[in-house]
Amino acid sequence: MEVIKPFNPKTPVSARYTAFMTEDSPHSASSQGQDHLVRPHLRQFQPLPGKSPDGKPVVLLRDPLNLAPKPMVVAAQALSLLAQFQGQRTITEIAEQFSIPLEKIEELVAVLDRHALLWGPVFTEKEQALKDAISARGCMPRGAAFMLGEDPDVLRKQLADWLIEVEDPELETPPKGLVLPHLDYLRGWPLYASGYRALEGTTPPDRVVILGTNHFGIGDGVVGTEWNWETPFGEVTRDKALTSAMRDRLGEGFFADQLDHVPEHSIQLHLPWIQHLYGDVPIFGVLVPDPLIGMVSDDGKRTSPDQFLAAMKEALEQLGGTTFLIASSDLSHVGPQFGEPAAVDDERKSEVEHHDRDMLSKFLEGDSREFIEAMSWSKNPTRWCSIGNMAMLLDLAGPDGEIELLDYRQATHENGVAMVSASACALL
Repeated sequence: MEVIKPFNPKTPVSARYTAFMTEDSPHSASSQGQDHLVRPHLRQFQPLPGKSPDGKPVVLLRDPLNLAPKPMVVAAQALSLLAQFQGQRTITEIAEQFSIPLEKIEELVAVLDRHALLWGPVFTEKEQALKDAISARGCMPRGAAFMLGEDPDVLRKQLADWLIEVEDPELETPPKGLVLPHLDYLRGWPLYASGYRALEGTTPPDRVVILGTNHFGIGDGVVGTEWNWETPFGEVTRDKALTSAMRDRLGEGFFADQLDHVPEHSIQLHLPWIQHLYGDVPIFGVLVPDPLIGMVSDDGKRTSPDQFLAAMKEALEQLGGTTFLIASSDLSHVGPQFGEPAAVDDERKSEVEHHDRDMLSKFLEGDSREFIEAMSWSKNPTRWCSIGNMAMLLDLAGPDGEIELLDYRQATHENGVAMVSASACALL
């Protein structure tokens, strides 16, 4: 593991120079002639809190694609420095602002580059190598679908037990779609089971479409994939006919960022449930962006939500048959882990639930535009992560029918550092 040594912000600046010296890189790296090192631009990463061997707070910079063989760890205080690496400012400007010798900034940037955490040739080379390896195999590396291990019998028994433990929603008609979480199973199983129990005994559809959430990916449009997923029950039956129909309509840009699917758990966590209930039904999964955040460029090289919606409706009409829809959607994300200053207490939980239910009431009305407008007006203060796929679910399902809230829950870390809320809804 490559470590950026921590520093004490109360010490004089001269004593903090070692904050960015790596244990395995004693020599400074020159950035001459390499613009991505002169104006470093960090890729999206997941910061995971931890402690160094001597008990000091550190942050693991988790690359969702795991392109580097070793993770990189920085002092928690170094995050404010990393936040400057947005491709706009030079390392000289950043060094002057933080009163740090330029060679130390150069070294930090070099380490980030070796870990493929910067946009640049190192990342591009490693990204292409991973794409080539997955394309040759045709199936993505194992991911979140293996959360409960590799034994299919153990997994099948656990899913069956969870389905028994929840109440039958007793819906008047079988649902045509579900909103369910992408929380880990241990926290979210009552919500998963509440929704999937409504499918027990129903006729398998011709296909299942899963609308996922793109948490840490590159793509800022709707992202499809031509690769398959794997679960303890075996490889998923991918809907090749629908995939081909969408390629005909949207072109290669629809698949340009399909590496985003590899680390993304929002689709993978639903696959075992679907296989458990419906066997080898064909599955089509896409990652849907947040409609409150515009696309970086409208150059036609990626797929906008409107383009996807039009193509999807046309393709489904052409293919015929029955389509079951799932929006993999968590709601609020609050607490210090998500940038809030205070731990989550009972008062904060109550505030979040009030806001969640207010926004859910807009969703239950079934109008995607009104739902998005309500979230936009409120400025999404509790960081719902799945506004896009919930709205897309409404658009694909159409205006007919009702939406029923089956369950709502909050999952809170024991020390209040984080809380995530989620729901189970059925489209009838």
